[in-house]
Amino acid sequence: MLDLKAKPSGSKPPGRAVLLLAKSAFAAAPMQEMQRLTERIQRQRGSDEHVVFAFSEQGTPALRDVMLELRDAGFREIVIVPLLIPLEPSFRLWLGRTLQRWLRDAPGVWPPIRISAPPEESPGLHDLVGALIDGCSTQPTMAMPDRPLPDASLVPAQKRRVLVCQGGPCNAAGADVIWGHLRSEQERRKLRNVGDGVMTAKSTCLGPCNLAPVLQVFPEGTYYGGVTEAGIDCIIDEHLLGGRIVAALAYEPTGRKQLLRS
Repeated sequence: MLDLKAKPSGSKPPGRAVLLLAKSAFAAAPMQEMQRLTERIQRQRGSDEHVVFAFSEQGTPALRDVMLELRDAGFREIVIVPLLIPLEPSFRLWLGRTLQRWLRDAPGVWPPIRISAPPEESPGLHDLVGALIDGCSTQPTMAMPDRPLPDASLVPAQKRRVLVCQGGPCNAAGADVIWGHLRSEQERRKLRNVGDGVMTAKSTCLGPCNLAPVLQVFPEGTYYGGVTEAGIDCIIDEHLLGGRIVAALAYEPTGRKQLLRS
């Protein structure tokens, strides 16, 4: 278990929150699956623990929103269980750094936060995999479906594009969280249909790795570095909707190496 330093819980009531963390979900069905899993775990753990789930990237509810709700609810501690196999070192690294930043930046009294070991370190994992293999005998044999004709597609009319770098340094700096927040705001604020319209996409390395996490806004091609959730909100308001580059976060191609501004 990894402990993250937090303010003491003081007079908070007993009870532990358990957060089942998945990476992303793009449709209602996987979100409902997470809900069913959460309910089963809740029945297993009992009334002294409160089990919830969240997504670190795209999906509802978002990790940051759930963490703030758990803090305000007054649990004595929060245990985060990443449900990822394999659990990449970069994921654990950015998760720890991002939680530390939230502890620092979000006002309020935080309980102790712990991150469980990855699933592959559990001694019961081989039994689970064995049960899944044995259960295949009760499942219908898959047959190759008839190949359907491709559906027609519209060429996107949106004029703005936002690329979020997914290179190693950017992922370690929290690009997954930034991507999730951007996608959530895109949906919440209907950015595809507001103003010039906005499309978002992940990208391989965008280049300025030491300015991580990095994103780029087109058609201007503006680079933004060191972006947080607050930075995303500012870029949406000023650049995507207002047409004004956010100078405090932008980095011009000067031809010389630049340091990340604090």
